[in-house]
Amino acid sequence: MSTIAPAESAIERDSASEGADFSIRNLWKVFGSEAAKIAADDSMAELSAADILEKTGCVAAVRNVSFDVGRGEVFVIMGLSGSGKSTLVRCFTRLIEPTAGEVLMEGRNVLSLGTKDLRDVRRRKVSMVFQHFGLLPFRSVIDNVSFGLEIRGIGKAARRARAHEVIELVGLHGYEERFPDQLSGGMQQRVGLARALASDPDVLLFDEPFSALDPLIRRDMQAEVIRLHRDMGKTMVFVTHDLNEALKLGDRILIMGHGELVQIGTGDELVGAPANDYVADFVSDVSRAQVLTVKWVVQPVPDGLAGDGPSVPSDMVIIDAIPTVLASPIPVRVVDNGTVIGVIDRDAVLREVAGVKSF
Repeated sequence: MSTIAPAESAIERDSASEGADFSIRNLWKVFGSEAAKIAADDSMAELSAADILEKTGCVAAVRNVSFDVGRGEVFVIMGLSGSGKSTLVRCFTRLIEPTAGEVLMEGRNVLSLGTKDLRDVRRRKVSMVFQHFGLLPFRSVIDNVSFGLEIRGIGKAARRARAHEVIELVGLHGYEERFPDQLSGGMQQRVGLARALASDPDVLLFDEPFSALDPLIRRDMQAEVIRLHRDMGKTMVFVTHDLNEALKLGDRILIMGHGELVQIGTGDELVGAPANDYVADFVSDVSRAQVLTVKWVVQPVPDGLAGDGPSVPSDMVIIDAIPTVLASPIPVRVVDNGTVIGVIDRDAVLREVAGVKSF
């Protein structure tokens, strides 16, 4: 793949985490006349967004945020409306210009790229799928899908061949010559997804792409994203306000509130150990047994338990362990990397199924 920026400095290279497609460092996006001063003032990091607004009249939409997105990971950013999640993901490729901080991709600071190199990142390295499909109404499906390749100067035969490949991939074979207004909402979103895939980017950014779809179509599109990730292994960053969608799609989930990173972790970590009341409220309606793994309800091995008997791996979801636990007359061992770390019994499992928290 062609180089997209001049050789990075040693500082830029070293500050990116190994194996990360994106490393976000101390990122700020402030709207207002004093934006740069606020981001440069260390004392502002200690204030809430409301305090900053009252003190300066500026809106801190993203406030001193740092995290990594691993290569090949499905990373979900979620939060309530106004939490800063969409602003944050648009800062990745400077669709919204950050006020301060670093956005490192392959060790290069995207914020330091010139116009040509930034354009190359957007065309070749990162593609984005939006809630509003943004299809060109007077172009056919295949011409919409191949549009980005046309902008890059790819010849007609080559770009149409690539468009046919991704149209097949997203299940739109036979619709190549249809126009957007002849398609359902779900099919239009598939066209948008195919357009994003056509340039074979390293990273796909999704900004609430399914929130306008009917529930059944939304479920189908979620399954489509899971299938595409399994087949292609692309790094995906997915913005949503729907926790069930986040739990279904995400390897890890970042929860934002008032422009801040509140908690980051796997689904079972957020449900099993919420960082504060804000996160606890988010996960309060989740079926714990369908999210938590058995390691969250493990108990010490009781004295006198025989050396044999049934066991389950520590990363098994509780609901999947129910048949083994209910069929066993003795507590079931929980095994982590060949080592027994404890046991679970039917009482512990049924408490989680019933939604009763153990303290």
